[in-house]
Amino acid sequence: MAERLFLHLTTKQAWEDALMVGTYSLSTKDKTLSQVGFIHGSFPDQLEDVSSFVFTGSTEELVVLHLDIEKLETSGLVVRVEAGGNGKMFPHIYGAIPCKLVDKVTAAHMSPDGQLIQQ
Repeated sequence: MAERLFLHLTTKQAWEDALMVGTYSLSTKDKTLSQVGFIHGSFPDQLEDVSSFVFTGSTEELVVLHLDIEKLETSGLVVRVEAGGNGKMFPHIYGAIPCKLVDKVTAAHMSPDGQLIQQ
């Protein structure tokens, strides 16, 4: 797999909840891993489009989880790059993410005009 960086945009509250139990298991906004079967992700050049699609109009505090695909796979998680509904290829993680595998967490929010602002 050429791209190594897996990004996942979620609410700050969802990340804080995950830290309390040690694993992150939301697939996307308002959908769990058990409902969808995998955790949605983005490559860096896709994050802006995904944020607009999923979180436009949101006033929630957000975070971007930064993960290394090779590290995930070495830890036994299955990562597949699959077609999204828009014809683009997106990374998906098949399993809950142990919080210790998250390399970096970046604070973010949506601007009133629908742009993702990372802090």
